[in-house]
Amino acid sequence: MEDRAVPGHWEGDLVEGSRGTYIATLVERQSRFVVLVKLSEKTTEAVVDALIKAVRKLPTALGKSLTWDRGAELAHHAVFTVATDVQVYFCDPSSPWQRGSNENTNGLLRQYYPKGADLSAVTQPQLDAVAKKLNTRPRETLNWKTPAYILGSSVSMTA
Repeated sequence: MEDRAVPGHWEGDLVEGSRGTYIATLVERQSRFVVLVKLSEKTTEAVVDALIKAVRKLPTALGKSLTWDRGAELAHHAVFTVATDVQVYFCDPSSPWQRGSNENTNGLLRQYYPKGADLSAVTQPQLDAVAKKLNTRPRETLNWKTPAYILGSSVSMTA
């Protein structure tokens, strides 16, 4: 998805902590709006179930597509698409720039959860608070507007 003119196209990834702990990150391409999702484990079932719950909280108009890397955690992407009506696309191998907004956001998330941090004690409300901070942080790429401002009132801050 090269065109950022239409909201509802997302990039996704997992942020890994120590001891097999993970957070899923979803970033809306136009606004850079962030949704963070607590994961119990990295299995495709757990990841797909958590993503389904998160995406179902979004307004239908914001559910057009999701671009993911080639990780096995989204092997059951068809289940996700049937449950959410969000089409899933995969990046080419070794091509993280195809999810540039997500890669940048993961870097911002590391300010809160440094590489190697144990994410097992992190709660969904804590992730929602971090997402709110990121969504209300002005971004140079948005002409110093915030992701929340760009997206408008289409989505709640703790989607």
